[in-house]
Amino acid sequence: MKQYLTRTADLILKNKLRGKGAVLIEGAKWCGKTTTAAQAAKSILYMQDPAEEAQNLEMASIMPSRLLEGAVPRLIDEWQTAPKIWDAVRFEVDKRDEFGQFILTGSAVPQNLEDISHTGTGRISRMLMRPMSLFESLESSGEVSLKDLFEGTDIKGENPINDIVRIAFLICRGGWPKSIGQEDDVALMQAGDYYDAIVYQDIHRASGVKRDTDKVKHFMRSFARNVGSQAGMSTFVKDMNSNEAQNISEATIDGYHQDLIKIFVVENSKAWDPNLRSRTVIRTTDTKYFTDPSIGAAALGLGPMDLVNDLETMGLFFENLCVRDLRIYADALGGQVYHYRDKSGLECDAVIHLRNGKYGLAEIKLGGEKLINDGAKNLKKFDDIIDTKRMNAPAFKMIMTGTGKYAYRREDGIYIVPITCLKP
Repeated sequence: MKQYLTRTADLILKNKLRGKGAVLIEGAKWCGKTTTAAQAAKSILYMQDPAEEAQNLEMASIMPSRLLEGAVPRLIDEWQTAPKIWDAVRFEVDKRDEFGQFILTGSAVPQNLEDISHTGTGRISRMLMRPMSLFESLESSGEVSLKDLFEGTDIKGENPINDIVRIAFLICRGGWPKSIGQEDDVALMQAGDYYDAIVYQDIHRASGVKRDTDKVKHFMRSFARNVGSQAGMSTFVKDMNSNEAQNISEATIDGYHQDLIKIFVVENSKAWDPNLRSRTVIRTTDTKYFTDPSIGAAALGLGPMDLVNDLETMGLFFENLCVRDLRIYADALGGQVYHYRDKSGLECDAVIHLRNGKYGLAEIKLGGEKLINDGAKNLKKFDDIIDTKRMNAPAFKMIMTGTGKYAYRREDGIYIVPITCLKP
């Protein structure tokens, strides 16, 4: 058995169990939800255990409370296969009137919500778990803390992976726990296998609609080509119909998109809406990202050297990699990651916004002095239009890089941080 690597979600789960009767951990398959939940659980029910699945489903229909018996916290793995368990957990939490009773894990939103009569508000807390960040997979030194950036602390650090080929490998391998620590060729297989599972199995289960496998592949390739953009469904319609014998409707393509969201393959970034000095129109379309960049690379059939030989494409997937890690680190601080773009074309790759109102601005550049200077100019331009009479000034401005030897603070106050130096 492999050694368990500490996850950012461990502390989040621990804190949520201290204040709620149950916690629901959602996220993509293979991202480590069950393994993480099992570290905190005192008893476990595997709903999809082949030896007991039929009996579990029957019991969930007849007397779901029986499935909840056991030492607490009790883990109910893949609860969504029997949605009635949700109300049973909610009722049992009310009856026991104690915190830390149950942990639920799920890799898909239930198809049928008719069996759920209560939202669980106040009883069941939700948390989203993603594949591993570079800090969790021990490939970031963690010398620079996102928390310290918000507090204005000076930083220093040395990039442990100042190698564009290795960064390309990390993009293609992804953060799948089973790939960590494996030989490179074996590690790269995991993302390809995950992609195959999506198109041949998982997407068909998301809404119970049988999808055309070839069209799903085509949509995922189109989505991968538009990572980091605000492409709408019309863009995908045009792309897919240019290579199809018959037209695909926008409604059908949106169905593919929504199914991938339901199984946590796609996680788009919401638009950030700050108070501005000007009347600039802010674009409100979500920015398109996979939950892990390796999915996009697998969809396009790209390996590390393919990315190195096409730095424009690599830059887009590197942005997805950074957004993945920033989301994980922001979760630990109770924050969220947004994207900004306005009608003039001014853009900010990531806005990390905390519940206390503090926020930081981040540009993402693969590396190189010119790109870093361009990113700095963009951050300053954006900073200048924020109305600090009506909202806080940014707590920090940062450029995340893939290459570059050091993490440091420039004379203009902008932080330069290699992704392999960052932690929560």
